[in-house]
Amino acid sequence: MAKYENITLEKGMYQNGKSLTEILEAMDPSENYQGTSMEGLDAFSRQLKRFDIKVSGKGSDTIEKFFATSNSAALFPEYVSRAVNAGIEEADVLGDVVATVTKIDGMDYRSISSGLTEDDKSLKRVAEGAFIPVTEIKTNDNLVKLHKRGRMLVSSYEALRFQRIDLFTVTLKQIGAYIARTQLADAVDVLINGDGNANPCDTVTPAAAGSLSYADLIAMWSALTPFGLNTVLASTAAMSDLLSMTEMKDAVAGLNFQGTGKMITPMGAQLIHTPALSGNSIIGLDKNCALEMVVAGDVAVDYDKLIDRQLERATISCIAGFAKIYNGAAKKLSY
Repeated sequence: MAKYENITLEKGMYQNGKSLTEILEAMDPSENYQGTSMEGLDAFSRQLKRFDIKVSGKGSDTIEKFFATSNSAALFPEYVSRAVNAGIEEADVLGDVVATVTKIDGMDYRSISSGLTEDDKSLKRVAEGAFIPVTEIKTNDNLVKLHKRGRMLVSSYEALRFQRIDLFTVTLKQIGAYIARTQLADAVDVLINGDGNANPCDTVTPAAAGSLSYADLIAMWSALTPFGLNTVLASTAAMSDLLSMTEMKDAVAGLNFQGTGKMITPMGAQLIHTPALSGNSIIGLDKNCALEMVVAGDVAVDYDKLIDRQLERATISCIAGFAKIYNGAAKKLSY
């Protein structure tokens, strides 16, 4: 097994479909360091330690430290990718919206679906020798629409070389946050309008136009049966109306919101604010079976430009799309 001090780093290590961290882990498994001072560090972190590059904390180095040698320069694109991913994770709420994440290597993907009738939603008793009811699962007619989201770095190496790495990380994390928010908007669009396979979201009619009541939430909860209501997406206006409800002002809900900042509905669903919804709109869904997220690879960076210090017009991007699994697992309420 190669030791981390003896690995030669180069551009060619950035292979399609694998991150540099994954490649380094294959060459230098972390399990070999159990019981040592390196325990708890992954293969990439060990390379940072090898070249004494501190990316955070009081003693954070400058970006120039990455380019002290040709070997350490090869670490810079992976640092950028990891920082952007950290920003995506910090701002990401898709974990409360999507049921599963499918990673693909190409750009074409056709999801599956199962159209359930009311008869299909209940399993009846089957007599001996009788025909067993069938649930049909088939591939969708249309491919999942994948969208490339990202940003371009427009700065020279000379402008950044003496900047602290942890300060640059803040900017990269913000790029990740932009990507996460845009992907949530894509998910909301698919929930409402469908994924191109004639499956738009069903609408729940409010009791009174122009106002939101607790009875409307109950109606949305009931309309989702047999699916559950565990996630609610709300526009800015709808969020204000929800938090103003009498049912949201009880002692427990108030203490939870004021103490932790976590907002819940009276029915215990996760409440998520998203500007992607306009007007007075709410989407209630069962996150366990409503939506599939399709990702074409990880965060991609122009590794060759970054290694060669050509930061001008170096792109950071991520390709993802969404597909509905069960159309009835999400309902929209507009009032």
